[in-house]
Parts: sequence; structure tokens; C-alpha cells
Amino acid sequence: MTNNLPEMRASDAEREEVTETLRQAVAEGRLDMEEFDERLGSALKARTRGELATLISDLPAEARSAAAPARVASGWPERMGGQATSSGAFAVWGGFARRGHWTVGRTFTAFTLWGGGVIDLREAHFEEAEVDIRCFALFGGMSVVVPPDLECQVKGIGILGGFGDRASGPGTPGSPRVRVTGLALFGGIGAERKERKAVKAAAKAARKSLA
Repeated sequence: MTNNLPEMRASDAEREEVTETLRQAVAEGRLDMEEFDERLGSALKARTRGELATLISDLPAEARSAAAPARVASGWPERMGGQATSSGAFAVWGGFARRGHWTVGRTFTAFTLWGGGVIDLREAHFEEAEVDIRCFALFGGMSVVVPPDLECQVKGIGILGGFGDRASGPGTPGSPRVRVTGLALFGGIGAERKERKAVKAAAKAARKSLA
């Protein structure tokens, strides 16, 4: 990453280079999780090279170069295609959860009535490169969780309720494109980005080794 031409628009590859540098830094204990989450969010929204450079300006050069080989590849090609294991979920006076290793259908529809649900895409596979997730919550709640390197667009409506968006943003090259839409009526739906458990575990182990 360079400070030359700071107003030049950043590319997806440059955003991913910075996000991998930040992941490397948190694994080494240079950043705590709060700082990591804050900078990661800024990196995903950065528009220029100057904005990206600021996020890693206090990290040593070796941390930046060490992150370069890791800029891969979250294995997106291997995680796309195949038969969907789930194309919908509903909860009435109860709850549902889709998390871990599962294959989300091209269109996934979720509904809650006096209940709750979790749709976690951090370890998911995808039937196709473009996925529509439609969420409807009536007197209930729902959460959609996506990893930092997944392209996501959120556009929903809340009527006497809320439809929160903390997930919209670009992904790394080759990532699936996920659109989250729907309606919350007397309920709440939220979409957010969270790191994969493996990354969090690596950061925790690094901090423990330095203690």
C-alpha cells in the first residue's frame, strides 16, 4: 500500500490487502479486537488509497508484507455451486438457526412470528454466485451474519419496527453477491459483519501466547 496519489480510487484487491494486513496484526497482538473491528469496517467502506493507507500507517512494514500471501482466497470458488441444503426457514413461537457448513439456495426466504431466527453465512456455501435472502419478521426478530470479505447489499423496510444494516459493502474478488431484503413489522431484523470463528480463535491464541 502506498500514499502516492491518495485521492486515487481504491480497488477491491487493495481493500483486501489492507484487511489481510489487519487480520495479521490482530493475530500478532498488535491490534485488539475492538480496534480491528473498527478499522475493518473503515477498510470495507474506504473509497481512496489514502483512506486505506491511514488504516495501516502505524503497523510495521513486516506486518504488511507477511499479510500478502494470505490475501487469498477465502476459497470462494470451492464454496459456490452444488445443491442447496436449505432455501427457507420459519419460526412461530419458537426459533430457527442456519449456521456452520450449509449451502444456501439461490433464493432463501425466512419468516418469524413471535419468534426469532439466525442466518449465519460465515461458513456457508452458496448454490449460485448471486443469492437473495428475503426476511420477514412479525412480532419477532431475525439476524443475518456475513463475513467481512463477502459482498452484501441490504435494503429492507421497518414498520413500527427496525431493519438494521451494518453489513452492506464490497467483498473480495470472486466473492458471492448477497442481497438482503424484507420487512420488519412490529419486529426487528439486523444484518451485520462478523469475523469467522477461526480468525477470532487465532487472535485469541496470539494474545494468550503474549500474556
